[in-house]
Amino acid sequence: MTAHLEPTSPKATSVLISGASIAGPTLAYWLSRYGFDVTVVERADGLRPGGQAIDVRGPALEVAERMGVLDAVRARCTGLRGMSTVGHDGNELSRTTEFTASGGQIDSPDIEILRDDLARILFDAGGSDIEYLFDDSIAALEQDDKEVRVVFRSGTTRAFDLVIGADGVHSTTRRLVFGPEEDHLHHLGGYIGVWSASNHLGLDRWEVAYPMPGSGLLGALVMTARDNAETRVFIGIESAEPPSRFLPRDVTEQKRLVADAYANAEWEMPRLLKEMWDAPDFHLDSVAHIRMESWSHGRVALLGDAGYCASPASGMGTTMAMAAAYVLAGELRAAAGDHRAAFTAYESELREFVATCQQIALVGIAQRLQAEGADADLDEEFARHKNADYAGLLEKLCAFRLKDY
Repeated sequence: MTAHLEPTSPKATSVLISGASIAGPTLAYWLSRYGFDVTVVERADGLRPGGQAIDVRGPALEVAERMGVLDAVRARCTGLRGMSTVGHDGNELSRTTEFTASGGQIDSPDIEILRDDLARILFDAGGSDIEYLFDDSIAALEQDDKEVRVVFRSGTTRAFDLVIGADGVHSTTRRLVFGPEEDHLHHLGGYIGVWSASNHLGLDRWEVAYPMPGSGLLGALVMTARDNAETRVFIGIESAEPPSRFLPRDVTEQKRLVADAYANAEWEMPRLLKEMWDAPDFHLDSVAHIRMESWSHGRVALLGDAGYCASPASGMGTTMAMAAAYVLAGELRAAAGDHRAAFTAYESELREFVATCQQIALVGIAQRLQAEGADADLDEEFARHKNADYAGLLEKLCAFRLKDY
């Protein structure tokens, strides 16, 4: 279905979007099409490389279709044919061509794609009318009834009608407007790391899992990427310590943390860890929820992980980001310049969908811990969800429908 694209705003409302991963470029695309004056600021010096394999599902597939990029997304899918599980000695313990750990059922309509590939597609779709400011970020902002005055890290000061924080789970926009991260981040007991490595295993559109039960480590997952030219390596570390106490800020120290944690791992881990040290796209972060009573304050609103991260455990982060960006842009267009009405409608439209996505993550973690025999140690939040109606939650997600704007 093609959206009606003529702008309805009486003037070109200026919008600054912080973050150029998935949510930001999707929002920029739709706002630009609706006649808004759009600027995107990104801390990195270009589109960031690396990242997880992510899933485009349900409403996100529809958003991609309405943007005219669905074929491009399908063309860059990971194309995995299945997965194996191996033991410490590398011997294969199981094999399936029905699903993968990273992408779910092989025959589903969902599309698994690398985060950086999807970000590039969304960026390219936006066109030249969108202003991108790379290697910069919001350092401070101040708002009143008329505008938001933004001071950038580069020293530049500019005014915008609206500011949207799409800058991830550790959002600077959220911190500046809504307060410390600790007030909103709910750590879910684990950390996930990812980096690119060579395909020295000779995998052909395949994924290999190396579980390490009972070790306090989730083990490793290695999947091919870029037509088997490389792999993405994923590792997990279990820890109840929140990021403020567990996670170093320095990337080298983060790599050292992973290397130390997996020092006794077998299989191919020594070589994968050796390649980690030279990986320019290494990333390590908390499995966490962001929970907030409101996603907006005045002329500033939050989008995607910045406002309501459901964690990688949900498998819904990309879908939430793209669907929410479409809804936010549509409500801003429908409100014809009344941002208060638009932000209220945006939250009303998405609150239940977001809550269900976050529940999916809690149920998944609780059931994994229960399967590992750790259910006796579940904290209260996970204990409440270990017997939840998982099928019912999936039905609620499937019932979500995008409006036409």
